[in-house]
Amino acid sequence: MPDAIEHVVVLMMENHSFDQMLGSLAAELGLNGIDPQKPRSNPDYPDTSRSITQASTPLTSIDLDPAHEFDDVQRQLTDNNTGFIKDFVMAHPNCGDTEKQQIMAYYEPGKLTVLHKLARNFAVCDAWFSSMPGPTWQNRFFVHSGTCKGHLKMPSGIFDPNFHLYDQDTIYDRLNENNISWKIYHQGEAQTMVLAHQLRPNNLAHYHEMVNFFDDADGDEADFPQYSFIEPCYSGSGQNDQHPPSDIMKGELLIAQVYNALRNNEALWQKTLLVILYDEHGGFYDHVVPPTKADNPIVVAPDEYTTDFNFEQLGLRVPAILVSPWIKQQVVHTVFDHTSLLKYLIDKWGLGPLGNRTAKANTFASALTQLAAPRTDCPTEITDRLVSPVETQNKVVNENQKSLISFSQRLETDLAQFDDMGAIGSRTVKMMEGTRAQFAVAKDRFERFIHQSKLQNIAAKGPGIKPLTGNGSEPPA
Repeated sequence: MPDAIEHVVVLMMENHSFDQMLGSLAAELGLNGIDPQKPRSNPDYPDTSRSITQASTPLTSIDLDPAHEFDDVQRQLTDNNTGFIKDFVMAHPNCGDTEKQQIMAYYEPGKLTVLHKLARNFAVCDAWFSSMPGPTWQNRFFVHSGTCKGHLKMPSGIFDPNFHLYDQDTIYDRLNENNISWKIYHQGEAQTMVLAHQLRPNNLAHYHEMVNFFDDADGDEADFPQYSFIEPCYSGSGQNDQHPPSDIMKGELLIAQVYNALRNNEALWQKTLLVILYDEHGGFYDHVVPPTKADNPIVVAPDEYTTDFNFEQLGLRVPAILVSPWIKQQVVHTVFDHTSLLKYLIDKWGLGPLGNRTAKANTFASALTQLAAPRTDCPTEITDRLVSPVETQNKVVNENQKSLISFSQRLETDLAQFDDMGAIGSRTVKMMEGTRAQFAVAKDRFERFIHQSKLQNIAAKGPGIKPLTGNGSEPPA
């Protein structure tokens, strides 16, 4: 059945598991989560004679970033998800019991004011899994294109061999082909720009600063894009992506701001679906073993790039909430992964295909056709008990930040078309001043690249900026 949704807004946060963020609502909402009377545990490491058990935590940040690259997740999944503490200690040999406990920790009901309020009022998906057992970039590629082209690792340096040419078709290509309006709202670095097709000037014209989201949401409903993707701030003092070590309360505030902006425009709210997702679990414990092809027919390889991994296992469970006046409060137990979003969009707007995984994916469309009229009892605004986030110092650059900083260096090559050597040299020198300076330079490069591309696209109508190239990514023979 067709639904009444005309605007889909996706906000994808970073690196937290379902048990950690929503598991405590199990008894209240009937979801697959945590039983405080029967907490699960992982053996400690190297002293396996004792265990680290699930327990609630008051802490909203962790100094040490849990590892979550492909090899780390394989260790975490050992023996029914009992390798989380071992992998954490292997990544941080000097960690103490407090840090270990954070890996197994969860937030009590109401601790996450915004996320828990939305969960109590709308639809929680308690079987939404990241698309592969690996890191940020790969799982974000799945939500944009349905594949990571077989690449399992993220780059961490300028000449890292894990830099690749991600030149697959994306959902944005499909939207363009069908004249569906779209925008990507970002706060500095935009990770979607790593996808080669996004560097085309006509696609960069769809990138807008986050302040424009609030302006657009306050405007005429008819002018609001049909599809919006929001990228949180990934670095610096404004970081609100919830990636450790940043305080997750900054992300809570962002979620509230996005919800309030949509809710306060009644005409827009009546026709909107807000999807709140997390890209992957970030090394934090979840008790559900991810489905495999043997368990569930949706778990298939997205394409022929299977030399290093067969893609017949999903990643860990992540928080996922569907928010709309057309959705009643419920828990959806259907198995989803990030390609389920693509499946919904393709079915809804009659778009072209995006790989084998997307074609097999389950869709959440039925959750939007259960009501005869939009609800009138949705929270009008989320303002209660919002906790002021703690200013955290970026003691360690996380893997996503390293990769984005490195990618910005490659953008510098194309900025040479516009900037003199003095400006380029100044940015290069500033990169040597430490972490905060690197964040600032990376943001400047992303923003300047987008700005110059828009100017060129408007003025020249010519060949535009050539997409960056990378290592070959031809399918194996």
